[in-house]
Amino acid sequence: MRAVKENAEALVVAAKETGLEVNADKTKYVVMSRYQNAGRRHSMKTDNSSFERVDKFKYLGTTLTNQNSIQEEIKSRLKLGNACYHSVQNLLSSNLLSKNLKIKIYRTIIFPVVLYGCETWSLTLREERRLRVFENRVFRRIFGSKRDEVTGKWRKLYNEELNNLYSLPNILRVIK
Repeated sequence: MRAVKENAEALVVAAKETGLEVNADKTKYVVMSRYQNAGRRHSMKTDNSSFERVDKFKYLGTTLTNQNSIQEEIKSRLKLGNACYHSVQNLLSSNLLSKNLKIKIYRTIIFPVVLYGCETWSLTLREERRLRVFENRVFRRIFGSKRDEVTGKWRKLYNEELNNLYSLPNILRVIK
């Protein structure tokens, strides 16, 4: 905690030297630790400024938490991906567009939104499953349904069939 305070004081001094002023109302800090008790104080005082401690904040579009957990980040990325998916849903289900064009739409519009900042993710099986479920839902919209040879009824494509139809690396391979 002392190192955080020293760095904050150095920031204030460096800002003053260049003619800038640190806005204490806008400046916040987070202590990243696996232990829940790390840095129990909720604000830090330097000279005549007080900086608030927060549990999470957005930095360059990525949510950082004090537990260094990516669950919140993946949840928000999938939420944004769903918004993109719903905005192009009519295109993905259109019979006028080829499947290759629909895949290109997915890869250029939805895929980058979901994978923004994924270089820093360390995935658990739960997160991997959530990402695959999202991707399979998009693929089912792109590839449509299939007529069952035995019953003659229309059915959703199975995950294995989706993997065979989609030749590019899936979302998990891109992350890893």
